[in-house]
Amino acid sequence: MERKLDLDENNKYSKMDVDQTLGLLLTTAEGLTEKEAEDRIKKYGPNTVQGEKTSPALKFLKKFWAPVPWMLEITAVITFLIGKEIDTYIIISLLLFNGFIGFLQESKADNAVELLSQKIRVNSRVIRDKQWKKMPAAELVPGDVVYVRMGDVVPADLKIMSGEVSVDQSQLTGESVPVKRTSNEIIFSGSTLNRGEANCVVLTTGSKTLYGRTAELVKTAKSESHLEKLVLGIVKYLALVDIVLVLALVAFSLFFGVPLSEVIPFSLVVLIASIPVALPATFTVATTYGAIDLSKKGALVTKLSAVEDAATMDSICFDKTGTLTKNKLTVSDPIPFGITGAELISYAMAASNESSLDSIDLAIIDYGKKMDVHTKRFTVKKFTPFDPSTKRTECLLDFDGQEFLVAKGAPQVITEMFEPGKVDEITEKVTSLAVRGYRAIGVGISGNGKKSFVGIIPLRDPPLPDSADLIKKLNSLGLRTRMITGDSAPIAREISKELQIGERICRISEVRKEEKNVEDCDTFAEVLPEDKFFIVKSLQKKEHITGMTGDGVNDAPALKQAEVGIAVYSATDVAKASASIVLTHPGLKDIVYTVEDGRKIFQRMLTYTLNKIIKTIQVVVFLTVSFFLFRFFVTTPFDIILLIFANDFVTMSIATDSVRPSANPERWNVRSLLGSSVSLATFMVIESFIVLLIGLRLGLDHSQINTFIFDMLVFSGLFTVFMVRERGRFWSSMPGKWLIVAMIADITFVILISWLGILVTSIGIEFVAISLGLSFLSMVVIDGLKKPIFRHYKL
Repeated sequence: MERKLDLDENNKYSKMDVDQTLGLLLTTAEGLTEKEAEDRIKKYGPNTVQGEKTSPALKFLKKFWAPVPWMLEITAVITFLIGKEIDTYIIISLLLFNGFIGFLQESKADNAVELLSQKIRVNSRVIRDKQWKKMPAAELVPGDVVYVRMGDVVPADLKIMSGEVSVDQSQLTGESVPVKRTSNEIIFSGSTLNRGEANCVVLTTGSKTLYGRTAELVKTAKSESHLEKLVLGIVKYLALVDIVLVLALVAFSLFFGVPLSEVIPFSLVVLIASIPVALPATFTVATTYGAIDLSKKGALVTKLSAVEDAATMDSICFDKTGTLTKNKLTVSDPIPFGITGAELISYAMAASNESSLDSIDLAIIDYGKKMDVHTKRFTVKKFTPFDPSTKRTECLLDFDGQEFLVAKGAPQVITEMFEPGKVDEITEKVTSLAVRGYRAIGVGISGNGKKSFVGIIPLRDPPLPDSADLIKKLNSLGLRTRMITGDSAPIAREISKELQIGERICRISEVRKEEKNVEDCDTFAEVLPEDKFFIVKSLQKKEHITGMTGDGVNDAPALKQAEVGIAVYSATDVAKASASIVLTHPGLKDIVYTVEDGRKIFQRMLTYTLNKIIKTIQVVVFLTVSFFLFRFFVTTPFDIILLIFANDFVTMSIATDSVRPSANPERWNVRSLLGSSVSLATFMVIESFIVLLIGLRLGLDHSQINTFIFDMLVFSGLFTVFMVRERGRFWSSMPGKWLIVAMIADITFVILISWLGILVTSIGIEFVAISLGLSFLSMVVIDGLKKPIFRHYKL
């Protein structure tokens, strides 16, 4: 019976010896034939990460199939049906503008899968038909036998049949130290060989590899649009109020015999007034303006929604290796035995080889240079590189005609070799260092008939200089910081304590088994790439707006899933493509700028949203109720359209207003927005009726009343912006330059058209002044009442 090739997971292969693995893969040490390889590539596909291909045209069209575009599209249809062609063209222009900006900005973040594919487009040395040949790695299949050596990118998940290699897999697993792999061990696709060579058998290819599974996670990762939720929530309530009022208006008209030809256009325009036509464009302008400002500070935004989400972000996760730490081993406080620290380092330097590019050797040599330690008094007669089987490096030194043997390596091995009596003492010290997150190297020396264990050199991947300050600053801004690492729990605990992240360490296995709540963890240890994705999604399910900061391929899925994915300066191309924000300066301080700028943008958008809701309620309630009371429309449908665009001209400049960032994460709360807006709008409806009564007392006819009320609604809307932009009194801070300029231009425009009778019925300049003065006076009065309202609704 034919055996079926099983490509499920690599875990089962790790438990088998080479012969068993070859048997399960239906291959031999002499590899496959071309015919066998051809059959397998048909069955299991090429060794590539297949991305989802969508045409640019379809991507662009999808920008018009979502709740926010639907509102604009409905508005455009309504304006066209009532014969307002110019308004229709303006709305369509806004729709196209929103779609184009969204397509241009967000498409930059969708090429992560393509970059993952490019990473493994390398050539491999493979044996086919018992002949070694070079061929594209994309043509490899499970069961192929390949040869890899120093400098190669591992083309698939492989099991070593013979040979020894040093593998840098930090970009895959987050391990900061290269790992040694020998016969019967597995090396992963996408990692890099630092030293050695090996013959290997291919276990899995393409999306079945660890690298490929990362790509699959990137494809499925998607953060939610909180803006669409907000807009829909607002419009849902406003539309409900409008529909009730319009139905009441139509019923009232039918009862009193008012022609429907007059009522229907007015009703449609009232509905249009409730739709936040300029809201998507204003949000886009605000976030684009913020993105430009952030780019000057060193944070490049590739997904505009991330700027808004940075304001509401309440939880941020940091990958440890290469993000909070240097991803580089560093010597820390050598422990000498019977000699000086400088002598200990000089012996260790003599037993190190800079050309090997070994991370431990480089760390020791770098430390020695910084401490001005010299080895000139030695002459190296013989050097034996590190051997995984002996776990040590040796060198024979000549010092003033005497020979000394120096060995550097695993402390237990060096102790047994030079002073076996100290094994317990050295083991205790090494264990103590390991608990604190240090890796230990022992050094021994023999000469003149004497052997001595001369010291321990602790090494670790230290935090970046600004990491602790960053964590402190983010905590002060109300964010919950968490660390994610592939390291063991003891190492994770040491770094977490040092950076003051917290001491609640969770092994990821405990979180996945629901033995520990993801919200209760300060640091996650023993994490794999898919675990980072799982952590971000778990926090999002708990309704946290989540940020993720990372640098490697292993961080890519989590970076894309997070609302705010931040790739650091040294990140790989794949990580940068998956992130929504890319830091362009070394260090992490730009993350603070991102949070603060995001909160400034939130304040601007809060001002816009409050103003829009207040004005909508004021306009629709006042115009409808005034018709019930006075039996005529106090303004015309055209005046309302003109009012919408006169106010939007100013409110769009809110995107550049001068504001202060809040001290804590923000959160859109539709009920709070509506509650506070309704309260303030109630006072403004009262203001509107007072102005209407004054206009009637001044002897204005109905057409002049239309202009008088139009002026009041425009001026009132402008002053409302000044009122709601501040939580204190309106004079507490100076508005932005462009907001002031837009305000003055709008007031001047309305005064001129009302006085000269352009587009509206002419009224005397004194009546325009009365309308302006009454609107300002009302704003001052209502401004004094807003503070307890905002406090009650927690705005």
